[in-house]
Amino acid sequence: MSKIAVLGGGLSGRLIAFQLAEQGVAVELFEKGERNGAQAAAYVAAAMLAPSSEAVEATPEVIRLGRQSFALWRDILGRLNTPVMMQEKGSLIVWHTQDKPLSAEFARHLKRGGVPEHETIRWNADEIAANEPQLAGRFSDGLYLPAEGQLDGRQVLNALADALASMNVPCHWLCEREVEDLAAQYDWVIDCRGYGAKAAWNRPSESQLRGIRGEVARVYAPEVELSRPVRLLHPRYPLYIAPKENHIFVIGATQIESESQAPASVRSGLELLSALYAVHPAFGEANLLELATGLRPTLNHHNPEIRFNRERRLIEVNGLFRHGFMISPAVTGAAVRLAVALFAGSDIPESDETSGLPYIRATN
Repeated sequence: MSKIAVLGGGLSGRLIAFQLAEQGVAVELFEKGERNGAQAAAYVAAAMLAPSSEAVEATPEVIRLGRQSFALWRDILGRLNTPVMMQEKGSLIVWHTQDKPLSAEFARHLKRGGVPEHETIRWNADEIAANEPQLAGRFSDGLYLPAEGQLDGRQVLNALADALASMNVPCHWLCEREVEDLAAQYDWVIDCRGYGAKAAWNRPSESQLRGIRGEVARVYAPEVELSRPVRLLHPRYPLYIAPKENHIFVIGATQIESESQAPASVRSGLELLSALYAVHPAFGEANLLELATGLRPTLNHHNPEIRFNRERRLIEVNGLFRHGFMISPAVTGAAVRLAVALFAGSDIPESDETSGLPYIRATN
């Protein structure tokens, strides 16, 4: 039986280790950070499952993977013993009166992105009030996207760690390793380090990996009740608000083309929280729990990639960008199917039959 090392214990690494262990594969996980996943991009993420909203900017490949992953998440969470919040109440897009032209542009982008008409429902002020009472009177109309949802990302990371422990998968937390360190001890290495693999990934003539900075706030707002994620269209400060359990809200904005890992600036914090206050003034009394930053591992084409090298006995999974939770089950499922075929010495197809993701033969 092949003995596998998964390098990187963020969301992708934990999912791959979990799925391999379920198939009886001898696997060990190595992660430079702590068990709670605080050093992973997934720890900062809002964990929204929003393939319709993301169709405005994301590639068709990413949207396809996002739609596949929605049902896969239900199945995965059903196999975990630790409870995880999964909400399937859609999402609401709103805008202030002066920004109404942005809604028409947003709707055009949705149509161009292939979102079906039945997944784009116009709500008037009364419908907004009926479905989100605390937004009553604040917005004259909005767009409801029913085929969306969200997870509690930190609960997912914890539940996967619990599952690996219950399956007796050795997990080496606070243990930084390189591919070369593990290659001599294991039959195969699966590299899931995200941005941490930048130096190893950026080889000549292959897709270049970079980090794109995201800034996210977490607040505790006991006076605010939202039933679903809300996105605010704004010419300068578009943002999303993802309500978690116990009145915790995760708030984020668009990505920043920067690899800086410095703390969030005062200016960006003011802009983010000012836009939040404009959605509902009760957020002004919220407790600011975190203002965190993270780097999303991004390839130049903004699609994920799965690469493999038989000679080096190496599989690499990367480039999930800001869509980690939205697409990870489809991506990691494809990686696991590739791994099982490689372990068996089988011929590898050009792409994964289930997800459509190409399998890329690395050049060195």
